[in-house]
Amino acid sequence: MAALSLLICAVGNSCKSPEVEKPVFSGIYPHLAYYNEEGECGTGAVVPWADRLWVITYAPHKPGPSSDKLYEITPELEQIVREESVGGTPANRLIHAESNQLFIGPYAIDGDRNVQVISYDAAPGRYTGAARHLTDPANKIYVGTMEEGFYDVDVHSLQTTMLFEDGNSLQKRDATDAYSKLLPGDHGKGLYSGQGVLVYSNNGEKTDAAKEQFDVESGVLAEWNEKDWTVIRRNQFTEITGPGGIRGNSNPKTDPIWATGWDNKSVLLGIRSPEQGWTFYRLPKASHTYDGAHGWNTEWPRIRDVGTASNPDYLMTMHGLFWKVPATLSVGRTAGIRPRSAYLKVIGDYTRWQDRLVFGCDDSAQKEFLNTRGIKGGIEGPGQSNSNLWFTSLDQPDNLGPNTAEGAVWLSEEIMANEISEPFLFAGWKNRAVWIKNEGKQAVSFLLEVDVKGNGQWTSLKTIDVQPGETVNCMFEEQDKGEWIRVKSKAQTRATVHFTYTDHSRYPQEHTNLFRGMATAIDDETYTGGLLYGLGDNRRALGMLAGKIEGNRFIEKGYYELDGNMKLVKKDDPETANFIRKKYAIPKNVVTIDQASALVVDDKGRRWRLPLGSEALSDYTRNNLLRICREVATERDLLSLLGTFYELPAENADGFAKIRPISSHQLTVHDYASYRGLLVMSGIGKEVDNKHIIRSEDGQARVWVGAIDDLWKLGKPVGRGGPWKNTDVQKHIPSDPYLIGFYDKKKLELSHESDASITFKIQVEPVGHGPWMTYKEVEVKPGETYSHIFPESFQSRWIRFESDQDCQATAWLTYN
Repeated sequence: MAALSLLICAVGNSCKSPEVEKPVFSGIYPHLAYYNEEGECGTGAVVPWADRLWVITYAPHKPGPSSDKLYEITPELEQIVREESVGGTPANRLIHAESNQLFIGPYAIDGDRNVQVISYDAAPGRYTGAARHLTDPANKIYVGTMEEGFYDVDVHSLQTTMLFEDGNSLQKRDATDAYSKLLPGDHGKGLYSGQGVLVYSNNGEKTDAAKEQFDVESGVLAEWNEKDWTVIRRNQFTEITGPGGIRGNSNPKTDPIWATGWDNKSVLLGIRSPEQGWTFYRLPKASHTYDGAHGWNTEWPRIRDVGTASNPDYLMTMHGLFWKVPATLSVGRTAGIRPRSAYLKVIGDYTRWQDRLVFGCDDSAQKEFLNTRGIKGGIEGPGQSNSNLWFTSLDQPDNLGPNTAEGAVWLSEEIMANEISEPFLFAGWKNRAVWIKNEGKQAVSFLLEVDVKGNGQWTSLKTIDVQPGETVNCMFEEQDKGEWIRVKSKAQTRATVHFTYTDHSRYPQEHTNLFRGMATAIDDETYTGGLLYGLGDNRRALGMLAGKIEGNRFIEKGYYELDGNMKLVKKDDPETANFIRKKYAIPKNVVTIDQASALVVDDKGRRWRLPLGSEALSDYTRNNLLRICREVATERDLLSLLGTFYELPAENADGFAKIRPISSHQLTVHDYASYRGLLVMSGIGKEVDNKHIIRSEDGQARVWVGAIDDLWKLGKPVGRGGPWKNTDVQKHIPSDPYLIGFYDKKKLELSHESDASITFKIQVEPVGHGPWMTYKEVEVKPGETYSHIFPESFQSRWIRFESDQDCQATAWLTYN
């Protein structure tokens, strides 16, 4: 009964069961939140062991001790902070069968829950991976660090033998920071062994360019044969694992090794076989918030078995998408990789426990690192870093956001005659298309081939002829089947080949009651609001400067705090209230709203236009009554503009160029913040019965609490507008880019006020950082309106327009 009661609580609203006298919201238990005294508090590992759940947290850069802890969580969800805790920046985990121990971070935990600690003095570094030993697996394991330190660890005594010295230790002896590195790249991530090698990855680059540009050379996949290191591929890689997962491969000589990574084109999947070595495949990206070349935005994407002993079920997280990975994945047996749904949480690790999924997240970092931008104003991060676990049903990875995704095999690249691209995933979506732009000087035929069964046997699908400078958007039919697709250029050229896959199936069909009671632009002229701030100094509460919105004014009603038991209490603390008033005021004039759209000029001076919502929301925004942008998951921003929530990557991950709409609504959200793993929003209207709304006793302060991924349930993204509305247009000068990606039913109306016929180029940019392509050229006669309904399989991130004459024109798009 206890497990059943917990499950009902986790997947439903807030509740208190007889077994667990703690509140829970959308699967997040506030009392399980963890804090540290560092710039970040992410979850490094989550592992069931010895009838408990074990969790470690990490600090940003601690090759030695930190204020982070080892947590033991009981089946009744009691959180125990282990006194053996030494902290650090750990994310390694390995179950060593022969000694019956869990190695997690610097800790070794036996079957009776006794904890021993590997000394950071003896083996310093940021522990990123643990792997079975190549020659003495019964008595030793490997531990690898983020700065290329590698150790043999005796599983009985925990004595360590240094194989390669950690870069932090080397740097201490060389103040010039010129120590000799084993491998290119930076920011180590994965470690796994098998087939006679130890495989290691990193996903960053320690250069000034990598802190600003997402597409510079970065990262590495490498392996060590106990003698020499070999660089396999110079790209950003993260997870290294195999079908054996946390216990290591059962047949290390023959079992495959899997690696995940990415470049500026798409996600990379590597499979190592003992006969052929490494073979690489490409998958599309749903989110670009992970793309920073420094590697910081992508912590530890994983592949985990969340099934049972008799029925393995591999779940992969990569670039904001849950994936199904077949247990039989190997070279020649690659069928079955499928997208599940998109998510917004930053997930460090996850597991199955008590027939639920438990995700360890990276929710709220005190230090926003490089994620600063003008549209946020001068707002700071929370006063103290904190994160939490997220408990979900087993099928939750199928039920979040649309798995619309895209990726390229070639991106404005020089292609040799008869060159063949790497395989790109082709199965798993109903609506599929490809953009091909021939950027060369001669006509080229592109041959598309498919691997129907995932067995490496390729057959011709179709040939597409493209003239120089021309773009072709080929939409695939249902009968165009295959696990993988690849492209062959029949002649030397420069080309872009970019695949777009669209999911219409996961848009909410009706409004959910989850947000009932929040104020709307239609129904609530007066409502309660409040500026939100996660407090520091180990107060572990959320501060709220509460008030009432009347007309175009915010009228303060007092200072309140939301505690760990989710009680909203009025406090007499003028110092904190004044701090919030000054530091967390909603910034003014950071966007421009005109009759056509919302114009954003980013920190690089680039101009972007986003759709309009209701006129009432436009008024609230002009009067600076709605928070527009804030970090709510570590190094990711949530943009709330004119009735649409957007996922917004950091500027060094290309920012607004890769923005993604999440959902649209009529809510007048005054402010929002991350707290104890929860998304907290102010802006509450009429009094209703909704367990997600917390009220103070005096009724002057109210907030909504839930998970950030609840936002998918608000309603599918919709909008209207365009880059021109009765705008004076100069010939051959393109309009500002206008967002068209990720919307559903899209319609264009194009007109002008001129006595002559005008030809308009309709141009698209499907990549976000790729070339503009001509979708259509249309002639519009005087007094006529050109109307176009985009096909279901059409997908591009941006659209713009160009006229062949000076005129006054309107380009109006409607997304229903």
